[in-house]
Amino acid sequence: MLMLLMSNLEDYMLPCLNKKFFGVECMGCGLQRSFSFLIHGEFIAAFKMYPAIYTLVLLCIVVAINTFKPFKFSNKIIIILAILNVAVILGSYAFKILT
Repeated sequence: MLMLLMSNLEDYMLPCLNKKFFGVECMGCGLQRSFSFLIHGEFIAAFKMYPAIYTLVLLCIVVAINTFKPFKFSNKIIIILAILNVAVILGSYAFKILT
């Protein structure tokens, strides 16, 4: 069942409305496809599609763990990971636009 869901994941991806209407990619373009690559084990392709995928996954894991089992310095770790995510997303978007 899980394999069937993973194989048909591409059929349910949302189009980027920003790119569709304005012709310019947004900062989230590639996230869904990158996640699909990640699920299918294509780690390099996932990074090339959306470089912030790994920092986002790490942030989600830390937030999930902190939700169920709070730990010391969790707020500082989450803030640092959030800032890192914003920096990677903005940097990769700027690189995509400028090249």
